[in-house]
Amino acid sequence: MEAVAEGLWGLADLHESKGEIGKAVKCLEAICQSQVSFFPIVEVKFRLRVATLLLKHSNNVSQAKSHLERSQLLLKSIPSCFELKCRAYSLLSQCYHLVGAIPPQKQILHKGLELTASAGDEISMKLWSCNFNSQLANALTIEGDYQGSICSLECGYVCATEIYYPELQMFFATSILHVHLMQWDDDNLVERAVNKCNEIWESIEPDKREQCLGLLFYNELLHVFYRLRTCDYKNAAPHVDKLDAAMKADMQQTLHIQELMKEFNALNQSLSRSDLHYSDRRALSEKQAVLQQQLNRLNAFGRESLEPVYFANVKRTLGDKLELASSPIDGEWLPKSAVYALVDLIVVIFGRPKGLFKECGKRIQSGMCTIQEELVKLGITDGVREVDLQHSAIWIAGVYLMLLMQFLENKVAVELTRAEFVEAQDALVQMKNWFLRFPTILQSCESMIEMLRGQYAHSVGCYSQAAFHYIEAAKLTQSKSMQAMCQVYAAVSYICIGDAESSSQALDLIGPVYGIMDSFVGVREKTGVLFAYGLLLMKQNDLQEARNRLARGLQLTHSYLGNLQLVAQYLTILGSLALSLHDAVQAREILRSSLTLAKKLYDIPTQIWVLSVLTALYQELGEKGNEMENAEYQRKKAEDLQKRLADAHASIHHIELVDQVKLEVQPFHELDIKRAMAGPSMGVNLDIPESIGISAPLPAPSSSRLVDLDTGRRGKRRI
Repeated sequence: MEAVAEGLWGLADLHESKGEIGKAVKCLEAICQSQVSFFPIVEVKFRLRVATLLLKHSNNVSQAKSHLERSQLLLKSIPSCFELKCRAYSLLSQCYHLVGAIPPQKQILHKGLELTASAGDEISMKLWSCNFNSQLANALTIEGDYQGSICSLECGYVCATEIYYPELQMFFATSILHVHLMQWDDDNLVERAVNKCNEIWESIEPDKREQCLGLLFYNELLHVFYRLRTCDYKNAAPHVDKLDAAMKADMQQTLHIQELMKEFNALNQSLSRSDLHYSDRRALSEKQAVLQQQLNRLNAFGRESLEPVYFANVKRTLGDKLELASSPIDGEWLPKSAVYALVDLIVVIFGRPKGLFKECGKRIQSGMCTIQEELVKLGITDGVREVDLQHSAIWIAGVYLMLLMQFLENKVAVELTRAEFVEAQDALVQMKNWFLRFPTILQSCESMIEMLRGQYAHSVGCYSQAAFHYIEAAKLTQSKSMQAMCQVYAAVSYICIGDAESSSQALDLIGPVYGIMDSFVGVREKTGVLFAYGLLLMKQNDLQEARNRLARGLQLTHSYLGNLQLVAQYLTILGSLALSLHDAVQAREILRSSLTLAKKLYDIPTQIWVLSVLTALYQELGEKGNEMENAEYQRKKAEDLQKRLADAHASIHHIELVDQVKLEVQPFHELDIKRAMAGPSMGVNLDIPESIGISAPLPAPSSSRLVDLDTGRRGKRRI
């Protein structure tokens, strides 16, 4: 019987090498379904391999789970076989994870930890302990037990330290940082986690660091999220540059490997010919050996992993995996394509406030293209909705859909800044349609969409509608930061309406945020509320106090956020204040700086706003030539803007976007997919806040009622 088992195992190898997974599974299941009894250990090995193939190449999680549960029963009667037992526990944990059964997953992982604790201090058992602690931490994170998750990760870190494995220590250190970023209840704890990652990363030898590409991306991205959250844009920039350089280098190497593999396969094809002359065969064999050495050096063949860990059970292509740790952990935060898209998104987030719109446009297009390709692979084409997805595909679909929404959000922001209102409409309608098709997966985007509807309405002068959507957005989010910013935006819209009642409503919104502005991480909320409060004080003719508030806000914006649009808007108001206080020299200097920034950003509304104040300045100074030249330039810009506004109002999408009605989502019955959004490998909480810009018309008789505002990301996004 042993010969039969070996024969079927070998035949399964052959079928698998040809990509005939169904036939390979049938060969292996022949042993499991045989009327003749095999040794339990033989059956266990076959069942484990079947489960691995099913998890790696199919959506049949339930069948894989059945094989693994049967393997567990068989293994109970075998006193040793620790490796097989650990492998069975790990794979079964993954099955429970994929079907959303967190309690049994935790139970099986605790059994695994008990087994490794009883098996002695062998390195292999320490590694399996790391595996189980990693998966347990992920399960606890999904349940919202962040402290429990950190405890599990710290246990894994201790194991990695005991076996002197710096790369594994780094895996656990970055995972701990990730959980702290998700929870963020103590600034000092987060900062210590960041410093720990830096310390361990530096302790790894440079040549080994180069081989830890997955860890490099994970660590650098977490550092960027941390710096963005604390509004430390200056110190975040080197991490962004490092990520971009690493991505480009990896793309080049992947392309090089693909070319070598193509040549290698062609050589194999030639060598398979039976009529090949001896001398030709020898030359081809030598060339094949050289190519194989090159590919081995580039890790092109890789090593066979003990764990499948395939997202959405989609078969992955060569080099499409960024490992965070070696077997048996084999962790992966996100697939490489998602990481690439995320790097593009980070570059956009950093480039947009600086007005680098050309580069932003390229990266938005690149990122969205990557995501669309991945969505098609997952079967998400036109007409496919949430209910049509396989449960095991929900999490990874959620990752790509959330990234897509964030690219579209930034596209809306760019187009609104440039007064390209019709293009902004198009991107916002796309967001709305994606949300209506995937309302549970994209639940956290509802608040974002309402906020963007407010920003669009504000940009085209529909201030009452804008205030409505901002307030609705605040109701739809749990994020205190997002709520605060939506209140600030709504206040600015009310100030733009201009009557006494609206000013009173604005004050009601600003007051609570102003009172707690120092409690937020970073200065984003503070700069926003100082802008709105200064604007309101100016409208109430408390000019000196308005100047103090606005000067403070400008200093913070300039020092920390680097948002040129918000700086330009601050400068415009301060220039107007200087004029009102009869400081013509300072007013001229400030307004020229503001106009320069507004031109760089193609921000037509702010340009017109600045020009209107400059015209008043030249009029007061009696500079008739400058006044006429300025007024003519202002007229041309105003005509351009009016045409853009007319096109926006004439669009079929305008009414649906500004209408004071919330999005209506068709309910999906018996759909439980919230758990899947947390996903494997510590979940994916992309908290990527960024600088904001808020503008309003100058509250003085000489100003036009033209406004614009810049879009930013305010608050936690959970992918």
